Amino acid sequence: MRGLKDNTIIVTGGASGIGRAISARLAEEGAHVAIFDLNGDGAEAVAKEIGNGARGFALDIADHDAVVAAVDRVEREMAPVDGLVNNAGWDRMVPFLKSDPALWKKIVDINLFGPVNVTHAVLSKMAERGRGRIVSLASDAGRVGSTGEGVYSYCKGGVIAFMKTLAREHARQGITCNTVCPGPTETPLFAGFDPEGKIKTALERSIPLRRLGQPEDYPGMVCFLLSDDAAFITGQVISVSGGLTMNG
Repeated sequence: MRGLKDNTIIVTGGASGIGRAISARLAEEGAHVAIFDLNGDGAEAVAKEIGNGARGFALDIADHDAVVAAVDRVEREMAPVDGLVNNAGWDRMVPFLKSDPALWKKIVDINLFGPVNVTHAVLSKMAERGRGRIVSLASDAGRVGSTGEGVYSYCKGGVIAFMKTLAREHARQGITCNTVCPGPTETPLFAGFDPEGKIKTALERSIPLRRLGQPEDYPGMVCFLLSDDAAFITGQVISVSGGLTMNG
């Protein structure tokens, strides 16, 4: 894809799952990837695996000061940041009335404040330079809701609105902001929700393409939105869900 070679791109949550697949594809496209993950050893292992100058950084994206320091370090030790992928996320499936404030806080800190923290640190530098691409991974839960994921859905709906607002505020500075909404995906997080496979079986019957997503189903769309091929696309929400949800 045009315009990705030699770009420096931050991917949060890149040590496993969808983030790992995105990081690998970006390296294949010639980008230099900075992987932010709470699992620092995992981030460094993925960086070593994908090569092309990738670096792994241990980081809690809910810690604003640590995020600012990490972004400054990337710009100092690698290069100015051209793109950001807000991928990191976490949830625990439980009916809302059976959840509690401690769980709400953890979900909000990771899924809502995390992207806000990283985006603020990166976008401030992009705005000074007058260029940049931001792609946030939300979820179809933020578009249509998801049983047992009330606070998570609230966060992902917030990410969608956040990206649309930034797309409007920074379009004249040459910065694009878009959102990709994955459908149900076979990741370690999903396996933790569904150890017996009952939810997976039910979803496979509901998804028109008759399978759950795989981490490799998303990097193509993310890389496209980060590339020059998508230079005229901003403020958009794209579902990659095997047809489970359809809009437009």
